[in-house]
Amino acid sequence: MGEGACPSTADLALLRQWNQLQGAFRRLNGRLLDDVEASTGVSPSAFQALWYLVSSPEYTAKMSQLSGILGFSTAGTTKVADRLAEAGLIERAPSAADRRVILVTLTDHGLEVASEAIRTFLGALRERAVEPLGTEGFAELVKSVAGLDPGGAGSADGC
Repeated sequence: MGEGACPSTADLALLRQWNQLQGAFRRLNGRLLDDVEASTGVSPSAFQALWYLVSSPEYTAKMSQLSGILGFSTAGTTKVADRLAEAGLIERAPSAADRRVILVTLTDHGLEVASEAIRTFLGALRERAVEPLGTEGFAELVKSVAGLDPGGAGSADGC
């Protein structure tokens, strides 16, 4: 093999650090979502959808926006929306401005369930991440990692 074909020891160490960081985040996020599902019965994809709707104006969003947040195909998003509608958590209706656009809106029951799921998530987040790092340490971690975000996405505050 030619020179430079294999990663150096320093490169391998950097790859291990990256793997440790992204793996730890993925596992932590999975545990937080597991906590929500165990406590409220809300699946991870349903939680993401409800969380997004809570932070949307008038608790309403386009199905296409929901699809983008979930990272699902149109068919996958429709399945999630079908389950949420069957549970009475959302209502779907065509947009008055463009009948081709389907709007998804939280019902009162959906807002109650979403609020409970969010409280559960926040409790688990505080226990599993904020308390071990401390409030300032957690804030610094968020600031550091957010500073690396090439999209520079902000967050919606919602209710």
